[in-house]
Amino acid sequence: MFKKIASDALGLSDVGKIIDPADYDKTDADDYVRHEDDEKIFFLIKTKADEYCFTNLALIHVDGENATSSKRTLNRYPYSQYKISNVLLETAGKVDLDIEIKFTLGNQEMSIDVHKDEIEKLKDLYKALLHIAEIIHENEIIMEMGSESLDKAVSVLQNARTTDTALAEQYKEINEYGFSWLKSVREEYHAKDFGDIFEKYINN
Repeated sequence: MFKKIASDALGLSDVGKIIDPADYDKTDADDYVRHEDDEKIFFLIKTKADEYCFTNLALIHVDGENATSSKRTLNRYPYSQYKISNVLLETAGKVDLDIEIKFTLGNQEMSIDVHKDEIEKLKDLYKALLHIAEIIHENEIIMEMGSESLDKAVSVLQNARTTDTALAEQYKEINEYGFSWLKSVREEYHAKDFGDIFEKYINN
């Protein structure tokens, strides 16, 4: 019991190790990477029970019940569906042997402990996730502005004095144009692949 309490106090209960790229193929997570779709691993943290695999398209979390169990649950969080936010990096205190990176994926809170000797590598991941969170936030603002602009155009048309036939035709034209425009905006500002961001910051 004392060993467990001391282990928790020092942050040793499930401290992760950052895996070298040469060893990615030795991990469970690598089996679930969609290499067929040009998915690539950029950062991988392995703890006693779990693996956190950051690819250009998603976070793949291989969730183990505990260190001694062989049972695993696979969770995949595509960045296009799970917004990254609230990215935090907690450095080690005087008696701590671990550092911690925290972030939110959609409504899922993530917290990963890593040995403090690997702080420089974890800083790279922190910067990459922070930049991705900023891009997603800015893209959401642009998408919202575009949608509001289209709504205003429709509202002006509905309040215009014109015949029913002309109104229907103009509404149809605006609707078709708006759909096409929003589709192009979504394609440009609803990012799915963040490989360029990871390549910019990850130096392991």
